[in-house]
Amino acid sequence: MTAAARWRPMTAADLAAVNAVAAQVHVAFPEDAAVFAERLALYPAGCFVLGGDGDGISGYVVSHPWRIAEPPALDTLLGSLPSPASTYYIHDVALLPHGRGHGAGAAVIALLLRQAVAAGLDSISLVAVNGSRRFWHRLNFHEMENPALAAKLASYGPDACYMVRAVE
Repeated sequence: MTAAARWRPMTAADLAAVNAVAAQVHVAFPEDAAVFAERLALYPAGCFVLGGDGDGISGYVVSHPWRIAEPPALDTLLGSLPSPASTYYIHDVALLPHGRGHGAGAAVIALLLRQAVAAGLDSISLVAVNGSRRFWHRLNFHEMENPALAAKLASYGPDACYMVRAVE
């Protein structure tokens, strides 16, 4: 089975597993279970899990339309999505070690690019953390320099970087 075929839509039944993966992958950036539940409720079209074929999930992605250069604060409920939105925002991509190195990351970004097009957005954005900047560069994301982002990015850690990619 290809990496792309193993990504499937997230359901409410997956949330406990999503929270377990988040607790392992993002130890320094814990988020309340309500954050993932709200993102799934607000924009299910942007939430996917990797695997789940009896062995549990190997990863997840949470994404949704948002405003460019205004990443939501960590561990915060949104209440609603903006209308109109100006970017497709990747809130979180998390892969357990056994889910990495098989093309799953690139496959889900291809899936999210299609979601951005379907939503009528011309960019996709994220906050890179945990030394992931090189990974995002390989997928054609570039840093967006904006001094107004500094305070918000501080909550994401010292190496946090806001990155954007045009949707082709």
